[in-house]
Amino acid sequence: MAGEKILLVEDEDRIREMIKEYLENEGFIVTEAIDGADALEKFKSFEYDMMVLDVMLPRVDGWSVCREVRRTSSIPMLMLTARGEEYDRLFGFELGVDDYIVKPFSPKELVARMKAVLKRSRNAAGNGFSAELFEYKGLSVNISSRRVAIDGKNIDMTPKEFDLISFFVKNRDRVFTREQLLNQVWGYEFGGDYRTVDTHIKMLRESLGEYRGLIVTVWGVGYRFETEG
Repeated sequence: MAGEKILLVEDEDRIREMIKEYLENEGFIVTEAIDGADALEKFKSFEYDMMVLDVMLPRVDGWSVCREVRRTSSIPMLMLTARGEEYDRLFGFELGVDDYIVKPFSPKELVARMKAVLKRSRNAAGNGFSAELFEYKGLSVNISSRRVAIDGKNIDMTPKEFDLISFFVKNRDRVFTREQLLNQVWGYEFGGDYRTVDTHIKMLRESLGEYRGLIVTVWGVGYRFETEG
């Protein structure tokens, strides 16, 4: 993934410089932004492959930056934050954040997560999904067009929610551990944060409404997508 262009948005000089140095050593091309307003200005003037964005920023905070960017772009986005409460995670994912890492973190883990997000984004944009159409009663999942509908009405989902539902429908009636889901859906090849899986499962169930029960919790193991019969 050498040569990927990254917009790094972090107001703390020491952290920003540390991340930039590590990313450049990994072959990324890094543009720095010191606050949210600076980030939006640079984002509009150049095309990037990914944004690494701190939540707590002066002038315009990270949530507002994310919301504004998502009006026009599906650029992969990873949030940096000093807080790890579920509310913050849910809020970020609902805005369209692809992943979320809590400070303090190791540069090695950051790069691993970035590469996983970029890989998933590339697969989704290319030929990573088949033309399969899954239908069950009033629920339909069109993998090729990345659309989910209930009784003919399209349901808004975050990119990761759709990645999850498409993975489940292609692997129906199989139980997956959280570690397996992190590896298969997020692309992590190391022990990640299992709460990320639980948070997205919760969001996906809410989006599925009356069909939330199709995602079954297998206590002590993980999750399974199952239909009657």
